[in-house]
Amino acid sequence: MVRILIADDDEDIRRLLTVLLTDGGYQVIQAADGLQAVELFDDRIDLVVLDMMMPGLTGLEACEAIRKSSPVPILFLTAKGQEYDKIFGFSAGADDYLVKPFHASELLARIKAMLRRYREYGGRRSAETGQPAITLGGLSIDTEALRVSVDGEEKALTATEYRVLLLLCETPGKVFSAENIYESVWGERYYDSSNNTIMVHIRKLREKIERDPGNPRYLKTVWGMGYKADRDA
Repeated sequence: MVRILIADDDEDIRRLLTVLLTDGGYQVIQAADGLQAVELFDDRIDLVVLDMMMPGLTGLEACEAIRKSSPVPILFLTAKGQEYDKIFGFSAGADDYLVKPFHASELLARIKAMLRRYREYGGRRSAETGQPAITLGGLSIDTEALRVSVDGEEKALTATEYRVLLLLCETPGKVFSAENIYESVWGERYYDSSNNTIMVHIRKLREKIERDPGNPRYLKTVWGMGYKADRDA
């Protein structure tokens, strides 16, 4: 059974989430704040739902702590719906974002989509097999073992980051608009505000795979058009 860790300082919200997720066939582990979420998290957890604003350790801080050891999908569930709040959430390592109040059907749909992407990425990956299928300069993507390395050093990516990188690198030189990337990776309709989501994920990818993120070698910005993987990297 899929295990989901939820963290919210509002007991009523925790109770509601537990009912919704249990009815959806998931096993739920509850945390009353960010610190408890970090303490309860282990490699048996398949997905995490975090409230952004909690006393003690915030959802952002809990997300960053979990990200240090795991690419597990993380969903922010919060009353803060401003665009800069979403940017902060994605910058901390979240995969998706849902604003309170929410519809039960949307919450379950988001969770199913995140779990599907995570499974496609490999989830708890097995040992590496075979040779990398895609190589651009020192960047290698092993599409069987679902591993990314740069100059022989493996890079820890989230499932969403991996899918963005793979999309661009499968056809190096091709320019993908923010709309192309968002609808291909997230599988949802693109809105103007979605561009910020893409920008944050590209920035996080560059921080992980580029020697100089300010002067990227692999992921290039094509001003006014989108992004591409440089075939001559």
